[in-house]
Amino acid sequence: MRRRYQRPYKKEYQQQLARGEHANRMERQKARRALDAKGVDRSGKDVSHNKMLSKGGTNADGYKLEAPSKNRSRNGEKPRTRTT
Repeated sequence: MRRRYQRPYKKEYQQQLARGEHANRMERQKARRALDAKGVDRSGKDVSHNKMLSKGGTNADGYKLEAPSKNRSRNGEKPRTRTT
């Protein structure tokens, strides 16, 4: 499929920087690489941050391996605690 226009890559990149997406992507990448350096098998798993990067979290807040369905279905909500 051919595009009828040229994608404005420079403009898209500037928008990512302005929204803070670039910094968040680098944090995700650092977390993945740290787990790889430790020799952790992360095949089929997502790296889930304890505090969402979009809500101001960093790798210093902590991260863990989690099933993709569990990580993505949470939508930024904290897990519910059972009260009995």
